[in-house]
Amino acid sequence: MGSYVQGEDEVPVYESGAEIVQKLQEKWKSAAAPFPAMYSSVLGGIILDPAMMSVPLDDHMVHRGHGVFDTAMILDGHLYELDPHLDRFLRSAAKARIGTPFPRDTLRSILVQMTAASNCRRGSIRYWLSAGGGDFLLSSAGCAGPAFYAVVIPTDYSQCRHGVRAVTTSVPMKPPLFATMKNVNYLPNVLSIMDAEDRGAFASVWVDSDGNVAEGPMMNVAFVTVAGELVLPAFDNILTGCTAKRLLALAPRLVESGLLKAVTTRHIAADEAKRCSAEMAFVGSGLPILPIVEWDDQPIGDGKVGKTMMALSDLLWEDMKSGPDRIAVPYK
Repeated sequence: MGSYVQGEDEVPVYESGAEIVQKLQEKWKSAAAPFPAMYSSVLGGIILDPAMMSVPLDDHMVHRGHGVFDTAMILDGHLYELDPHLDRFLRSAAKARIGTPFPRDTLRSILVQMTAASNCRRGSIRYWLSAGGGDFLLSSAGCAGPAFYAVVIPTDYSQCRHGVRAVTTSVPMKPPLFATMKNVNYLPNVLSIMDAEDRGAFASVWVDSDGNVAEGPMMNVAFVTVAGELVLPAFDNILTGCTAKRLLALAPRLVESGLLKAVTTRHIAADEAKRCSAEMAFVGSGLPILPIVEWDDQPIGDGKVGKTMMALSDLLWEDMKSGPDRIAVPYK
């Protein structure tokens, strides 16, 4: 190892891969591994050493944002709704003009095998397709080919039973082309969360230029009106949430039981939502429902977690634990 002198500071120069590996392993030696497994098509296998979990700097997902991603939850040793998420993942990739190094069945098999290798029973997986590495230009024409990455993220999550505050963010929404694909350009989402946190709220809500409720920064939004109607904003200009779609499929059971009068998706103005909603919630994979009790300093309904949202949450949670779209992970 040599060094360059910049003023009075010597910058190390690592001349061999062995030196770099040693430095990386020193970093993780005294810390618990936060991510038990990663897959990289660049290396062609599953990685268990966190010091080796990395993405090349010349990957166009890193320096140009030319990548898409998706997720799936792990609960009680099962992957929940992996197939709907994987289908959306490939639709996003097609919109972003990103190919895939493997057919869909192989991608699915890799994700299941990676989860098994991680030994994680509760958490999530996240996976990416990128245009790949090769240069630092804007066009992907010089890339060697698309790359696939995935990681396991242990999380001791549980069903949400508390309520949170939300605010309308002033951060501009993504235009529909980018909002309807799950791409890695998440700076608007990050800034909207920071905006909410600065204002003492859990998360923000986007309202579009027509005054209609759109979505949260990483989840959909749902309302139960005072008339007993479950309303989710139409998906035409926002991301089609897999959990939101599953909620719409399960919710008619509450119509049958008399707890709801109707289930629908439509454009709903923010003013109408605030005036006519008895209950409100964020809807997303890791929640699956998080009640919102206050929006822009105005209570939703009586300002308490409502029974209808909790009944919907129970339906989703039970579906996650014993529903039909679960894949048993083949741990060794």
